[in-house]
Amino acid sequence: MAELATIARPYADALFKAATAGAGVDLSGVAAWVDELAAIAANPQLRQLADNPKVTTNQLFDVFLGVARTALPDTAKNFLRTVIENGRIDTLPEVAAQFRVLVNRRNGTSDAVVYSAFPMDSGALSDVGVALEKRFGRKLNLSVRQDDSLIGGIRVVVGDEVLDTSVKARLEQMKAALAA
Repeated sequence: MAELATIARPYADALFKAATAGAGVDLSGVAAWVDELAAIAANPQLRQLADNPKVTTNQLFDVFLGVARTALPDTAKNFLRTVIENGRIDTLPEVAAQFRVLVNRRNGTSDAVVYSAFPMDSGALSDVGVALEKRFGRKLNLSVRQDDSLIGGIRVVVGDEVLDTSVKARLEQMKAALAA
């Protein structure tokens, strides 16, 4: 969905510039409330409410504030009001993703999702993390998701790079080699 990414980019850039303009800014705190706003905006019931022409921007803003788990700082409120007034609530999840990329670029890190056939304990995840950081050549922010279809092994997604050492991938490679 390139159009959504194109619309979200200026919002993410502006938010990043505003967040880094001050000294001692906690980018992880900003990322946390951006992620929370994105999660709220992704809710189908809220999207339906936002699409209702009888609902005003102030009412929609109040709903966001009421649903948010924590009190939002003034920067967050101003950002949210701008997004709502411009009718761009549907871009908030993409804004959050692009903001996270900007933060990672500044910190020299990348987000990595480790798909595993079985639950991973923290010790195994840290061992895998060390090997992956060496393989990808940068610090990784790891998250784990269970995927039973892998049968065994792991599949790692870092940005647009994929490392697939799962049993499922190996079986598919063998099938392709036998069919050739």
